[in-house]
Amino acid sequence: MAGTGQVPAGTTPVAPKNADVPQTRMARALRESLIAGALAAILGFFFLALRTDIVTGGLNVTTRWGLWLTAIAIVFAGRMALNLFWFDRDWGSGKPARKTIVAALPSGKTVGRVALLFALVLPFLFMALFPNKDRQFIDLSILIMTYIMLGWGLNIVVGLAGLLDLGYVAFYAVGAYSFGLSAHYLGLGFWTALPMAGLLAATWGLILGFPVLRLRGDYLAIVTLAFGEMIRIVLINWNDFTGGPNGISGIPKPTFFGLEIGRGEGSFGDVFGIPYDPIHRFVFLYYIILVLALLTNFVTMRLRRLPIGRAWEALREDEIACRSLGINTRNTKLSAFSIGAMFAGFAGSFFATRQGFISPESFTFLESAIILAIVVLGGLGSQIGIVIASVVMVGGIELLRNLNFLKQVFGPSFEPTEFRMLIFGLAMVVIMVWKPRGLVSTREPSATLKEKKLIKADQVAQGEGH
Repeated sequence: MAGTGQVPAGTTPVAPKNADVPQTRMARALRESLIAGALAAILGFFFLALRTDIVTGGLNVTTRWGLWLTAIAIVFAGRMALNLFWFDRDWGSGKPARKTIVAALPSGKTVGRVALLFALVLPFLFMALFPNKDRQFIDLSILIMTYIMLGWGLNIVVGLAGLLDLGYVAFYAVGAYSFGLSAHYLGLGFWTALPMAGLLAATWGLILGFPVLRLRGDYLAIVTLAFGEMIRIVLINWNDFTGGPNGISGIPKPTFFGLEIGRGEGSFGDVFGIPYDPIHRFVFLYYIILVLALLTNFVTMRLRRLPIGRAWEALREDEIACRSLGINTRNTKLSAFSIGAMFAGFAGSFFATRQGFISPESFTFLESAIILAIVVLGGLGSQIGIVIASVVMVGGIELLRNLNFLKQVFGPSFEPTEFRMLIFGLAMVVIMVWKPRGLVSTREPSATLKEKKLIKADQVAQGEGH
């Protein structure tokens, strides 16, 4: 009878709809973890379990079963933890539940302000916490900041305008060689050559933009890839002018209003009465690239709110609809290529003065792939996402050089640096499976009416992100 909680006679009790969800969830988690472990065993067998060394008389093959089994166990445990604690799904309906952890994260502006404050005091934190390794960590921070600036520059072309560019390293090389050659032949300093490097890189961006105005997608990627290789080959073969494979050395360091950061009379320390320390040069370089990166971010965010920035996003969503609105797609593409190339030129000029030496080997396709991977993994159009991806990818890979304690676990023959690219590729696969739209999958609209709402990444570049 209704309201009594009793089951009428002659009827079969019906179990609740999701009564067996915990058992089903555990069984599915265990099955997926076993599959992940099996894949790790197959893929890692020739990389981890076997090691080959060329010796006199042939090839010496040694086994590392402990390392192989440890990797399988880590993959199995990681997949099990993700299934049980992160992928919180309603297994009865098959729909993903709301991730309360992601919803509780602070807004992008708050994260940006905290990150900026942290970046401003970072060198002094390293000097206070790691006095013996402060130069190493500050130099690593300079490298990460350089990739952040390159990622923000490429984000204009790929993330905002939707133009797939695989030859972005060419503009990076143009900026570096413009400063290196001007210093070698004309005796120009860093601050004089910096705007010239950006201008020359922007000019080459226009030169590349004209032939590819009618291309899009994979065809555009192939042409830009060819352009990057052309620049590198010219730098190698033009031996009389660029130095060829030997490169250019003796590139001058930047000065502080004409004062050199070094020893001797008239230097920065001599004028201000500060005892010279080699760490001063690293700190000075760090703040130079920090200012250049912040300039890139500031200009990008301002341009997004201008008509040219809205034209970029309209071009990314639908080029045909963009033309129907009366937007000049030719000028829009050229502006994206030239402005993005300009920031790459600035970064290249800084790279030249930081290294003091440049050669074509520093501007290979792998550099373009890393920069593009940072933009894609961070989230197309997301400035904060690029910062996170740069720190994780560049900083994480470089820190593998300091994992020598693993030799005590896996044996003296284990070399962590040998697995840098393997871990790099694995990280990209994991992130693309976990967050296919990038680490930051939402963005703020450039223009709003009455109310500002975040745009989901799956609604962008499909004609729905308005």
